[in-house]
Amino acid sequence: MFNRRKFIKTTAISASLLAVNKSSIAEIIPAKSTSIDVKPIVISTWDFGIAANQAAWKVLSSGGRALDAVEQGVHVPEADPKNQSVGYGGLPDRDGHVTLDACIMDEQGNCGSVAGLEHIMHPISVARLVMEKTPHVMLVGDGALQFALENGFKKENLLTKESEKAWKEWLKTAKYAPVMNIENKLYQKAAPTKLPGNQYNHDTIGMLAIDAKGNISGACTTSGMAYKLHGRVGDSPIIGAGLYVDNEVGGATSTGVGEEVIRNVGSFLVVELMRQGYSPEDACKEAVMRIIKKKPEIAKVIQVGFLAINKKGEYGAYAIQKGFSYAVCTEQKDDLLIPGKSYY
Repeated sequence: MFNRRKFIKTTAISASLLAVNKSSIAEIIPAKSTSIDVKPIVISTWDFGIAANQAAWKVLSSGGRALDAVEQGVHVPEADPKNQSVGYGGLPDRDGHVTLDACIMDEQGNCGSVAGLEHIMHPISVARLVMEKTPHVMLVGDGALQFALENGFKKENLLTKESEKAWKEWLKTAKYAPVMNIENKLYQKAAPTKLPGNQYNHDTIGMLAIDAKGNISGACTTSGMAYKLHGRVGDSPIIGAGLYVDNEVGGATSTGVGEEVIRNVGSFLVVELMRQGYSPEDACKEAVMRIIKKKPEIAKVIQVGFLAINKKGEYGAYAIQKGFSYAVCTEQKDDLLIPGKSYY
């Protein structure tokens, strides 16, 4: 029979168990870790991203910061005269000026950009100095050039003989108006196989990297739409359009006709969709669908592609047209080229 004495004894034992302090509970139940074990990785747009990724990997593989990796990585296409859509050798605007746009963003949300910059080989590095040395986010035109020269950059002629020849050929029939996706039209006239977004129609290089500490940074750089109106700026130097990084979620970048990316704040949209639980590929697809739904007729004749990576190191892409590809570099393979999925 359960008498009063047994009841008091049992109650005392129960009370002593409940009196275990918080430190003891912590020892019994280990705290859940919030860190994510992600190996370094770098991804970028188009097949020329392979060489760019390999340059970035030299920084990442030695324990370097993702910000340094993306800057060094995009230096490669910026300095390649054979690449007529990024940096040196880029196709000029209708007046013969090679104008460059670029932006960069780190894991702390710091960012810098330049637009309409002439005569400087590496606009991405000028963008980084805007981020680190000024209270501003963007410098443009002559002001950006002045800032670059004041910080030791060398003034150079970026119009190569090949790009100048192509521009003069275009001038023979050019109209005093910007032509949407002019690169595609030129290539289609020369060869039907050179369709929107394929290997002959390279564009912006956007690069995203995760370093050994799990931090994300991104860079985006271009010489912009060929034969554009002088002063035209696309999405590439605009934070939230051509590039966006949120270290808690992931990063995204874009390529193609920048006007449509700007109208939809594309890269920011992709990152916010990943925050809601979308995979990188699904987030990129939804951003593409927003463009198609708003302007279905225009979408049929232009190319826009998005590339994204999340905090786990998962990546994916999606484009309007076939032909968009992206490069991936890890410790296992440094030259992976993946065809992005597309709507058309």
